[in-house]
Amino acid sequence: MRPASAVFWGAWLCLVLLGAWDLFLGNEENRCGMTYMFEYPEYLKIKLPKKISRRYPSYEVYLYGEGVYAKENAKLELTGIPILFLPGNAGSYKQVRSLGSVALRKAENIDLKFHFNFFSISFSEELVALYGGSLRKQTTFVYECVKAILQLYKGQDFPPHNVAIIAHSMGGLVARALFTLKNFNPHLISLIITQATPHVAPVLPVDRFIIDFYTNVNNYWILKSKELRNVTILSVAGGFRDYQVRSGLTFLPRSNSQHSALSVLSSSVPRCWASTDHLSVVWCKELILATMRAFFDLIDEDTKQIHKDPDIRMAVLNHHFVRHPAKLFEDRDDTVITLSGSSIWIPVQTSKWTYTVNKESNETFFTFLLASFRKNYSHFHCQNSFMYTESWIYGCKNNGSDKCLTVDDLSWKTELLPTIKAATLKLVDYSSLSHVVLHVPTTNGTKFTMDCEFFNEDSRTVHVPVTHIFSFGLYSNKVKLNSTGLIHNVQLQHFNQIYQAFNILVERHCQSVKERKLSVYRLRVPWSHEDSTVVSSDSLSTGIPAKLHVAQPVNDSSVITLILYSSQDCQYEVIVKTSFMQILGQVIRFHGPSLPVFIVSNILLAYGGQLKALISKGHCITFDLALEGTARPYKIEPIIAISKFLLGFNWFRSYWNVLLLPELDAIIQTSQGVWFPLASLFLLVCGTGIAYWFDILFSALLRLFSSLWIALKRPSALPEDNKILTLRRLCLCVLLVILGLMTCGAFALLLVYLHYIFKVIKLYSAVRQSRCSLNMVAEVGEMSNHSKNESIETCGPVNSSVGEEQHLSSSYNLLSKSDMDNAVESLNMHITIMNLFTWILLLSLPSLIYWLKNLRYSIQLNPDPCGPVAIILVFALEMIMSSSITSIKSSILLKTASQLQLLLAIATVAFGPMHLYRASYFITVSLFFHVLCCFV
Repeated sequence: MRPASAVFWGAWLCLVLLGAWDLFLGNEENRCGMTYMFEYPEYLKIKLPKKISRRYPSYEVYLYGEGVYAKENAKLELTGIPILFLPGNAGSYKQVRSLGSVALRKAENIDLKFHFNFFSISFSEELVALYGGSLRKQTTFVYECVKAILQLYKGQDFPPHNVAIIAHSMGGLVARALFTLKNFNPHLISLIITQATPHVAPVLPVDRFIIDFYTNVNNYWILKSKELRNVTILSVAGGFRDYQVRSGLTFLPRSNSQHSALSVLSSSVPRCWASTDHLSVVWCKELILATMRAFFDLIDEDTKQIHKDPDIRMAVLNHHFVRHPAKLFEDRDDTVITLSGSSIWIPVQTSKWTYTVNKESNETFFTFLLASFRKNYSHFHCQNSFMYTESWIYGCKNNGSDKCLTVDDLSWKTELLPTIKAATLKLVDYSSLSHVVLHVPTTNGTKFTMDCEFFNEDSRTVHVPVTHIFSFGLYSNKVKLNSTGLIHNVQLQHFNQIYQAFNILVERHCQSVKERKLSVYRLRVPWSHEDSTVVSSDSLSTGIPAKLHVAQPVNDSSVITLILYSSQDCQYEVIVKTSFMQILGQVIRFHGPSLPVFIVSNILLAYGGQLKALISKGHCITFDLALEGTARPYKIEPIIAISKFLLGFNWFRSYWNVLLLPELDAIIQTSQGVWFPLASLFLLVCGTGIAYWFDILFSALLRLFSSLWIALKRPSALPEDNKILTLRRLCLCVLLVILGLMTCGAFALLLVYLHYIFKVIKLYSAVRQSRCSLNMVAEVGEMSNHSKNESIETCGPVNSSVGEEQHLSSSYNLLSKSDMDNAVESLNMHITIMNLFTWILLLSLPSLIYWLKNLRYSIQLNPDPCGPVAIILVFALEMIMSSSITSIKSSILLKTASQLQLLLAIATVAFGPMHLYRASYFITVSLFFHVLCCFV
């Protein structure tokens, strides 16, 4: 190992680790409260028809209950509204308890006027995010469960005709897949709420079954969007704390988002305002409360079921998950309300006004005559620290000051924020109103503050260009807000891409320290519901991380705005600085799952360099030297960029389609808005560094195991060149293939891998022992001829008897320098092939784990994503592990094989980032040509 190379590639590895640190540890702390069960949770197993139980022996469905409620449901005489919970990858049916318990407590608070029956499905904690072969089976089982659940309500006065679904992670995709089933009645499902579900694409596409399932589901929902407009879908993402499923994958297709689909982040949900990790999204108290409040508002009092009108359902979801108007949900009918009685009416004629109550006060109305302010001001803003969920602001048409006849309830313009509720009105939109009335209810001794002002929008809006990503945080852009108003808008120009990340520092300077109020800062992203809200701390400065989950759409010209709900006695300074750490975190978040593809590409380049060295130098160089000489991003990146450009022309795309080539993954990433400029270049260099240190780790493990082998058993002499294809080896290959077909292809690959690594350890040990023999006979501390392989260290002095020295002397006479060189070169080649084979095994490991976990139900994995590849690799690797470098040197296909590796490396980067399983195909082609070189 060269020190300079180790330092250089170690630096790139540190960059990856820094990005991972920001991804996993650099996010905000968990601010979710825990949900608790006040009674012991019970799960009643629902008996399904025998044919369903036999068809799905590992799946079950349960009814959740607690205490007396669980005992009453033991006879399955259900009268509630059915909700079905679907767990996700490796999820448990018991995850429904948070939803079920909170729903039960809320139902008891209204004397069980309405209540819900929560059902939950057990998928035996299958790893469906890593193995897509069971997704279709889960979907058909859910369909059978929906029909069985509705059968339980027959004979009621108001029997439900559909089931609402709440699904976590991959369960949300299964819920949407229900509609793709043949003969499925779409009226059976009216509402779907998904939690941290990757709707756009799988996180780790390690087999083609996952890709096919996603393609089928998403294409169906796009093509049938008009037919499915009566199905309401809400997708809730966890935000930046969810490092398993990035939130950009949870946003539903835009063709549905305008009609019956809504996508939000938990950090933007009113009364939640907290980012959740992938598991806490199912128990986060604030989010669960918002969900159950929405469900109770979704109930139609006439039918005692969930509303059939999709517009009402969307209005409820917007009320609880997008913009909470600080009041209980109600229909937006224009009603006439007369505000009169013994209340106190106070006219206000100043442009800035503050009302504070520290003790009990009576009901009061404050009226603002708009005619006196319209000429000088464009907006009216008011914020209230009294967190009542009541109407508090009204618009009036009459000119009286003691009574007010309202025709437009402006409370719907109110927005609930942490510590305050605020309303901002554009006066030109309410030209028919004569007054704005603020309602202050009886305070009952609670401290209450209300601040209002008229202002011009231009005076409260400033524009700040964000710093360039290559500034590395060395300089910043600043803006001072000299106005002492209640609200300020700081528009962040040129902030629209996911690879941008900034630290925003808001410094405030208040005149009165004792009366200083907490300010609220909201980073508003206009093209998606991913706003983040931060409450200022007691310190004078507050940091706000600014980064995106979804890039700005092409036809969208809106600007991200930092809204400051401030105090009148404070002045503010906003500092914007690029955050290099967060940029690395964004790269890992969006492209980290595809990093194995770039590592494999570098190993293929190194393998090609070894083959070229055989042609030019006559010997096989080590992996690290080959990697340094061949791992050049300019060999790959320009080809992909040119192909991506040419695919924009119809004539080139026609030739592309004739060759039956798939779509470039870079084009798919661009369409999804996740493509980074220079992202592929960065990942290729990082992949080189990881491949370099991966080889060092692998070589260190070989030294360790070879030392153990030498200690346990003296290795035999260097292996001789034998026939590659023998009857015994052929029978072993056939046996492994049959075993793989009858069980799991990944299991057969694991057996071949263990066999291969055992032979490499034996060869490594033999080479080390032979070198020791040469050293002892020559009586020198180091070999006189420097070895080409610096990664294999010579052994130290060995104490031996006279008989052993004579034995070693005879061994030395039989051992020639060419034999030693061939053995070392063969070892170099086998180490590189083992590096490639290790990544095949890692990519096939999910199916192996799934098979082992479900072995009690079936001995055969069906469908098997590794089956075809395993058949080829079993034969190829059993022959390769018995070959030597001499069989490759004389091959007429050696030049072709060396040139092929570059093409395979390019193809891996071109078609592998969004389809990880394809990397195994390209490695298989490379190893297949290696076998051909052994025979031809």
